[in-house]
Amino acid sequence: METRAGDPGAFTHFDLTRVDSPSFVVDLAKLRQNLQVLADIRDASGVKVLAALKAFSMWSVAPVIGEYLDGVCTSGLWEAMLAAEHYDGEIATYCAAYKAEDLNEICRLSDHVIFNSPMQIERCSAILDAARIRGDSFDIGLRINPLHAEGDVPRYDPCAPHSRLGFPIDQLTEEHMAMVDGIHFHSLCEQDLAPLQRTWDKVFDYLEPYFGQFKWLNFGGGHHITRADYQREELVEFLKDVQEDTGAEVYLEPGEAIALDAGILVGTILDTHWNGMQLAITDISATCHMPDVLEAPYRPAMLGEGESSAEAVRLGGPSCLAGDVIGDYSLPVECRPGERIAFLDQAHYSMVKTTTFNGVPLPSIWLWDSETDSLEQVRKFGYEDFRDRLS
Repeated sequence: METRAGDPGAFTHFDLTRVDSPSFVVDLAKLRQNLQVLADIRDASGVKVLAALKAFSMWSVAPVIGEYLDGVCTSGLWEAMLAAEHYDGEIATYCAAYKAEDLNEICRLSDHVIFNSPMQIERCSAILDAARIRGDSFDIGLRINPLHAEGDVPRYDPCAPHSRLGFPIDQLTEEHMAMVDGIHFHSLCEQDLAPLQRTWDKVFDYLEPYFGQFKWLNFGGGHHITRADYQREELVEFLKDVQEDTGAEVYLEPGEAIALDAGILVGTILDTHWNGMQLAITDISATCHMPDVLEAPYRPAMLGEGESSAEAVRLGGPSCLAGDVIGDYSLPVECRPGERIAFLDQAHYSMVKTTTFNGVPLPSIWLWDSETDSLEQVRKFGYEDFRDRLS
């Protein structure tokens, strides 16, 4: 999987020894820059923009996100609770399948409750009716599958064959549409405007008979809007056209775009040896700290890579998993124990996916402002965090 992120930005000048190891470091100034881009798109097009907590749940910066965006989207009860506790604005909740015992609280917390199938809406109708009787106010949405694949990696493509995500649009009926206030689809991953336009062309034909009947249309996430080469002016015109055609309010739910290139993961070389090539073991684990490296797979960019002519070094984590390999790199420092390294664009998805497999410690979380050079440790994890996940 290729990623077009990895701009070091202000981290080029960050002293990696200022933080403990391993650590996530998020640049508040870059985060604000990304949020301003999204707010500008929102204001120019008249849409609403929600931050996807599934990608970036650093709730210590929730007040900053609230300054720019219209709210957040969540993926179930716990994220909805986090949103209600820390974030401002609307809450849109989608889950591939809700537990009945969670739905009462989700209805209380959420402005939009989005279902994966009309069949579950029907099964949950008594719960939804009871929630409204007690005074909860929320819209009902349905996630559709456009049946139009744009992704490069099937594992990350919600429109891949036999996908469980979203109701196939060719099965949509008038009876289904009568149950919902809005339509949601999410089919992109780190992509530009053209894939969204092609997907909308497919969706348009199926939804056109219902234009004027639904209140909102949610385009989900996967939009790389804050990347420098994204077609932002064209996006604004596209969003205006969609709203004019449908008569519906349009939502975007960027996740990665919120924190794109806004964070690094700092680590330390612990040991080195030779086995047909130079090897180094770090306190950063692919499986524990950057699981997408193995799942996608992809090769994360390294801060300062290419500044040395040294032969490639294969970096791996401290866990016992044989496949805990980050990749091969020409290091910007000497390959010796004690040297610091950092991987770029690690604020989103990495932070929310960390585990303590093998008892590998979780990275600390730091907030740095590259404009003022202020640096604060937001969270440090200890043995108790590992212990309390077990029994």
